[in-house]
Amino acid sequence: MAVANHEQDKKLITILIPAYNEEEVLEQLINRLEIVKDLNGRYHFEFLFVNDGSEDHTIQILKKYNANNHYIRYVDLSRNFGKEIAMLAGFDYAKGDAVVILDADLQQPPELISEMIEWWEKGYEDVYAVREKREGESRLKEWTSKLYYKLLQKMSSENVYPLAGDFRLLDKKCIEALQGLREAERYTKGMYGWIGFKKKELTYYANGRAAGVTKWSWTQLFKLAINGITSYSTVPLKVWSYVGFIISILAFFSLAYEVGKTILYGTDVSGYPTMIAAILFLGGIQLISLGFIGEYLGRVFVETKGRPAYFVREKSSEKINLKD
Repeated sequence: MAVANHEQDKKLITILIPAYNEEEVLEQLINRLEIVKDLNGRYHFEFLFVNDGSEDHTIQILKKYNANNHYIRYVDLSRNFGKEIAMLAGFDYAKGDAVVILDADLQQPPELISEMIEWWEKGYEDVYAVREKREGESRLKEWTSKLYYKLLQKMSSENVYPLAGDFRLLDKKCIEALQGLREAERYTKGMYGWIGFKKKELTYYANGRAAGVTKWSWTQLFKLAINGITSYSTVPLKVWSYVGFIISILAFFSLAYEVGKTILYGTDVSGYPTMIAAILFLGGIQLISLGFIGEYLGRVFVETKGRPAYFVREKSSEKINLKD
């Protein structure tokens, strides 16, 4: 009876894995997670996979694992909503006292989870991992990533943690806070800083993908970057206000100069190329500024619809078998 009570007293750790077309890597991933589970026998574990509308056999494989191991659970979304929404679904369905977010491609080492748990037990509520270097990453991508985070930090009033992605352990208090942030255009990396809580930084070396190909194109990365800027900063709107003010002052002095020159020397048709260049330049500035304003208005439009963030096609049982 005492053993049974001891089993009930164990804390539950949820390992949350968003998955999109990851059939080639699932076996390797689960095998390595099983090792982490066995090394941390003081805890119960659940492996919660969120299938983000995969077009391969990802969900079929997860169902087979779930049939034999009840601690391997899945939530099957109705379509591909993107990783940000898939993580939100994971927050909603996670049952753990702490949740570890892990990518399915094994670029992030599952073995670091043991150290994350140790720091969590010491009182840290957000133990996040910062990659020192990523295997196979081009210098261009590394440089643009660093530049983006520097700009985001300067424009945002919230703390931004460069190179700290979603690989982290979050206490249940953090998960409950993130569940309350339901915006449609999500940038979770910024939310981690916004919600606060006691944080601890770890470092790791990112490996190449264990199998398959990356799901992130340059277009998707650019969209994510825009989401990050517009979600946590109104600086772009202020910048274009300043630009407009400066251009207006320059235009006033230019107009005064032309009027004075016309009064003193008369008028002629010279300066036509300069006038066309000025019109095109100012038109370009206006279009760019309207684009930024439109980005913010578009976000307001999406939020006012009040649509659910996602729909679930199917999910495994939410009951955790403590004997597994």
